Amino acid sequence: MTDSNAIPRPTMSLVMATLGRTDQIVRLFDSLARQTLTDFEVIVVDQNEDDRLVPIVESDWAFPVRRVHTPGERGASRARNCGWRISRGEILLFPDDDCWYPADFLERALAVMQEQGCDLLSGRPTDESGRTINGRFETTALPIDRITAWTTAIEWIVFFRRTILEAIDGFDDDIGIGAVTPWQSSEIQDIIIRAINAGFSCWYDPTVVGHHEEIVLGRPDARVLQKARGYARGMGFVLRLHEYSISMQGKWVVRPLAGSVVSIARGRWRMAAYYGQVALGRVEGVLRRTLS
Repeated sequence: MTDSNAIPRPTMSLVMATLGRTDQIVRLFDSLARQTLTDFEVIVVDQNEDDRLVPIVESDWAFPVRRVHTPGERGASRARNCGWRISRGEILLFPDDDCWYPADFLERALAVMQEQGCDLLSGRPTDESGRTINGRFETTALPIDRITAWTTAIEWIVFFRRTILEAIDGFDDDIGIGAVTPWQSSEIQDIIIRAINAGFSCWYDPTVVGHHEEIVLGRPDARVLQKARGYARGMGFVLRLHEYSISMQGKWVVRPLAGSVVSIARGRWRMAAYYGQVALGRVEGVLRRTLS
């Protein structure tokens, strides 16, 4: 019998929660196969009811892959917690199932963590040209604090030392996409704020970049409006949970309201509805209740 303690631990563990996707996972794995840092494992927490991912997971990848099948569970935070607790790496990353990374991504991140001596490192989401996408992000490297946590972090480009996750017990299962609660986002801000409160060093470097399909709103339909409101609820909830000032909470509510007014002035009625749903969702999160 092999002594599992005698098997060298990988430097990194990549824990991917997934539900419903296949082709995008192959794209992610292809990008991982090209990494210049190769000392990592991948853990797939598969919430699908079927075995659609078995052929992908069992393909001949250049890195070890483990699949944990949890068909009765939902929620990205719950899946991430399941995965990191059985992982073996000293540094954890939680890729989205539809992101992908440049070849030097892992090596670059490890170098920055060593240089800064930080416990947590966050990077910047871009398209393949290097243009920032899917949110506002700081343009210079800086320490992450309670304020900058909102402009420096997205779930799939945050590296954690294992000690953080062990100390604060990982993600909150009840916050984030797919959770059983109405609070459908901002799990990364919640965990970063808890890490800061526990005394861990958190750093942001915009030169550490990963890729994702850009979210282009265009003419948002009912599904997009519903999703936007759920995400906004999560943000409002986390702002209230961590006792941000009334003025800070108000700023994040007023901003989409201003967007709605501008959209109305330009005759962009669907975008006005979108920004209105974002504002309403943030109010619901702050109040810790849904209004309809």
